Amino acid sequence: MLLLRSSRPIARAFAQPWRCARTVSTLPNNPHVYVHTDPITSTHTLTLTPTTPPVRSLALGTTSAVPPTPNSFRENPAFQGILQSVLAAHAVHDPAVQSQAAAYASQAGSMLGGGGVVFPSNHPSQQHNNSAKQAGKRSRPSSGPASVGKAASHSSSTGGAGGASAQGGSGGAGRGGWVHVSDQRNPPDYGRIAWPEDMFGSVEVDGRGQFVAGNGNYQESGTYRMCTNEGFLGLSPYLREKVVERLQVLEAQERAKEEN
Repeated sequence: MLLLRSSRPIARAFAQPWRCARTVSTLPNNPHVYVHTDPITSTHTLTLTPTTPPVRSLALGTTSAVPPTPNSFRENPAFQGILQSVLAAHAVHDPAVQSQAAAYASQAGSMLGGGGVVFPSNHPSQQHNNSAKQAGKRSRPSSGPASVGKAASHSSSTGGAGGASAQGGSGGAGRGGWVHVSDQRNPPDYGRIAWPEDMFGSVEVDGRGQFVAGNGNYQESGTYRMCTNEGFLGLSPYLREKVVERLQVLEAQERAKEEN
């Protein structure tokens, strides 16, 4: 009888080996992303919280290699919804975004005028202006189809789409426009906008650099990619804190469901 009683905890332990042996670390190139490695499948689940075992529905995704690459990483679509809802609520309060809005309305920015901002060649404002591609080109590392063949072109020689004032670059010249909320893994040079795969979304500002309607009418870009050749999910400190807070609330809700 004593043998039977002492064997039950052992049996339970062996019934869930992955829970006992799972290890947690962080990405070598991103200390804010936790890596939960399953010793049986060698699959790595990536999260923004150290909770183990991770809640898979709240994970960033899974990868077969560390650090993850665009080929090894499989994104969790549900996380994008969580991320975008947090950005819609808090992007205008991010010091980094507020700084961009202030620069938009600054005198230095306004001196750039309507066409003094450099955009990628695949930007909507450049599609009709092939002649502008002859000057100011530069190359940036490509991370996939969204950025193949990208080059920046100067648009100051034409009115185009109004440059910064119409598309959200630096220099509003007293007119409203859009400020972009972007991943910080590959920040663009001053006066340029992030590549589509690095852009979370945009907020609207008026000619004074104030966010329209208080919340900036946040618009999701629809082009953001969590993992590129440039790195993996680089949120600003403020936005990362807000996303983690939301995840912790959702984690608690999921744990409560499991216990009921």
